[in-house]
Amino acid sequence: MRAQSSAIAPSGIAVGGQETGGHGRSSGTLQAALGVVAFSLTFPATAWGLEGFGPWSLIAVRSILAAVIAGGCLLALRVPLPERRHRAGLAVVGAGVVLGFPLLTTLALQTSTTAHAAVVVGLLPLTTALFSALRVGTRPSRTFWLAALAGAAAVIAFTVQQSGGALTSADAYLFAALLVCAAGYTEGGRLARVMPGWHVIGWALVLCLPLTVPMAAVALSFEPVHLTAHGVTGLLWVAVGSQFLGLVVWYRGMAAIGIPKASQLQLAQPLLTLVWSVLLLGEHLTVAAPLTAAAVLVCIAVTQRARG
Repeated sequence: MRAQSSAIAPSGIAVGGQETGGHGRSSGTLQAALGVVAFSLTFPATAWGLEGFGPWSLIAVRSILAAVIAGGCLLALRVPLPERRHRAGLAVVGAGVVLGFPLLTTLALQTSTTAHAAVVVGLLPLTTALFSALRVGTRPSRTFWLAALAGAAAVIAFTVQQSGGALTSADAYLFAALLVCAAGYTEGGRLARVMPGWHVIGWALVLCLPLTVPMAAVALSFEPVHLTAHGVTGLLWVAVGSQFLGLVVWYRGMAAIGIPKASQLQLAQPLLTLVWSVLLLGEHLTVAAPLTAAAVLVCIAVTQRARG
């Protein structure tokens, strides 16, 4: 197959399919927000998935299922292979968001509540903005950074309070997941400027198959599988919703509105995760939630208006 062109048209519309005009920015914000909603269900769905699968089996099978869907779409639409110069970036996306973050957070959720794990997501917007500044040279304004730090502080305070303020053995997994996911988001957002967002995650998933297929074979032979309604539902969501569809709209959104601003929409993700945890897992939610939600929404509004 021929190599894919990645030029940016002078009109501000990427040949890869990402609009950068006013309408494109509005659409990008909406798509990034939909990605956040999809990601907010990841931890509760993972907790469900762990009811039926071991952690290594869950990660491998979810990645394979998502890769089959993505690969089928790429094949059906005859999408050309990515250019050689983009393959290192796709490898970073694969290592960060296809393998690293799901594996590390799944291992953490064996001993951590979803509320405690949400600390990672609370710090992710700030970490992604930092990676973006280092990798693609973005320079957000001082107002942007102050609002981002305030939002991150509010989320961290809330989620730590939810978990009782105690650090657990899962923290090492969570902080490592934070770093690898921020790197994957940054690289994926950069690539989504020159190719459609679903191509980015699709090729990253396919490139990981040589690792995930043997991993699944080994994990399934050692870890028992109990097919329950919760287990299967959780697996399907993290595979289709979180691993593929959520990342498709997320990368498209980042390409349209910029990595730093898109990343700040994730400040709402821990709060959404806690709501789902109450509804789906029966976890207790304190009265601090509405106050934190209001503070986070103010921070999001400031970061979205701040000029970089």
